[in-house]
Amino acid sequence: MNAPLPLLQLGDPNLPLILMVVLGVVVLLSFLLVIARRYKRCPSNRILVVYGKTGTGRSSKCIHGGGVFVWPLIQNYEYLALDPLQIEIPLQNALSIENIRVNVPSVFTVAIGTDEETMSNASIRLLGLKTVDIVKQAEDIIFGQLRQVIASMRIDEINRDRETFLEKILKNLEPELKKIGLVLINVNIKDITDESGYIEAIGRKAASEAIQQAEIDVAQQVRKGAIGVAEADRVKAIEVANNEKLRDMGVKEAERERAVRVADLAKERAIGEQKALFEQEASVREAERQMRISVAEANAKAVAGENTSKAAIAAANAELSVREAEAQATSIQGGNKARGAIAAANAELMVREAEAYQLGETRTREAQAKVLEAQYLAQAKAAEAQGKKIEAEKRAELESQARAVKSQVIVEAEAEAEKRRIEAEGDARANYARLEAEARGQYEILAKKGEGLKKIIESCGGADQAFRMLMLEHIDELSKTAASAISNIKFDKVVVWDTGSSGGGGGTTQNFIRGVASALPPMMHMMSEIGGVKMPEYFGTLKTDDAQPGAHGDEKSARSAQHPPETD
Repeated sequence: MNAPLPLLQLGDPNLPLILMVVLGVVVLLSFLLVIARRYKRCPSNRILVVYGKTGTGRSSKCIHGGGVFVWPLIQNYEYLALDPLQIEIPLQNALSIENIRVNVPSVFTVAIGTDEETMSNASIRLLGLKTVDIVKQAEDIIFGQLRQVIASMRIDEINRDRETFLEKILKNLEPELKKIGLVLINVNIKDITDESGYIEAIGRKAASEAIQQAEIDVAQQVRKGAIGVAEADRVKAIEVANNEKLRDMGVKEAERERAVRVADLAKERAIGEQKALFEQEASVREAERQMRISVAEANAKAVAGENTSKAAIAAANAELSVREAEAQATSIQGGNKARGAIAAANAELMVREAEAYQLGETRTREAQAKVLEAQYLAQAKAAEAQGKKIEAEKRAELESQARAVKSQVIVEAEAEAEKRRIEAEGDARANYARLEAEARGQYEILAKKGEGLKKIIESCGGADQAFRMLMLEHIDELSKTAASAISNIKFDKVVVWDTGSSGGGGGTTQNFIRGVASALPPMMHMMSEIGGVKMPEYFGTLKTDDAQPGAHGDEKSARSAQHPPETD
């Protein structure tokens, strides 16, 4: 165990030293305690103002944040609060530059500034004051500067341009508040009114303008919607009309093609029938020609009744020529009638096409007129929706314009269609008249030809004499045709082999020559007698009654004597 400390005795020689040590320790502790208590720290929401012997040439030293040692006896300190202060400013009857009384109730928020100059001014003018006193000072400054700002502005500027108003307030108020150590944090203008009601009238005017503009915007949107609907209806009507026009055009085109095809088939049938008729007539004529050749050959071989047979043949030929002319006239007349029927069908088709075109154009123009009428009516309704009161006369004028445009379009369409129809009818009548005139001309030519043939027969005293005269008229052409037919035939030599075994009183060559001579129509020699035309020698001569055989006794004269009625 430890031994107890010995108690100090009054007679102990170390007693003064111990007391001095204890006293020194107490003094040191007291000094340290005093130093610790005089070191002041400044919070963030306050300003520490040290006044007294500051040694800086100023009456005080302001500290915001941190700490400082405040010497006892020569220095002291106080705090200034940085809490914001709200000041109600019920400003009434402030004169503007227009001498109009204005009420501007507002709330200002101020506080002590933290910059060096502002803190110094606050330590000088606000240190030790209560909050009420500080508010009172600031309120007086704000009242004066706010009246000054209002006196330099017009009412409409104050009411309309709040930003400029606040800038002027800050510009005039902040230097004055800074003089007492305050700064302006916020300005809240509650309301601005005046005794004369000018601001209220401006508000009503602005509200009326806004309402009017809103109504105008609504009317414009309604107008745009109506225009869009009308435009869509117009496009729809145009497309429908175009589709209907294309449909009608397709139908009419198909009908026209059908009519053209039917007319072509009818034309082909008529041409076929006419061709068949012509072929039939040609075959009949060929048969008659063959028959005439046979009859001529039979007549040539016949000795007795030759003149009577030739007269009958000539009469038959003349009658046949007349019948051929009449048949040809009938055929041409039938062809002309067929062409006239075709022309009539074409004319009727053209007339129907013109009527269809008239109907289509009329409907198209009516659709366009309806679209224009709808546009005029839509414009009238839009103008009425915008608030523009259209008088009855103007609306009637718009409607009359729409009806006039519609009537004009319809009249133009009908006139154009009527013009086309008249032109088609005129072309059809011209074609029909031309074809009818051609048919009448052909018919008159053939009729006159038939009448001429009849008169020729009557004037000649019979068909036989008329036939001979007509043959004389064409003998040159017949001779030329016969000569041209054999002109290009070349005979190098002709060899006749006659065995002399043929019966009938002569050789084969003799019989051949006799047959050729008998095949020539005796009427060739008759035409020579009638017309005074000298026949070529190769046709032979007719033997007369006083002809005698030659002195030389040639074989040809002997044959003529044996067969008097025959020709060499």
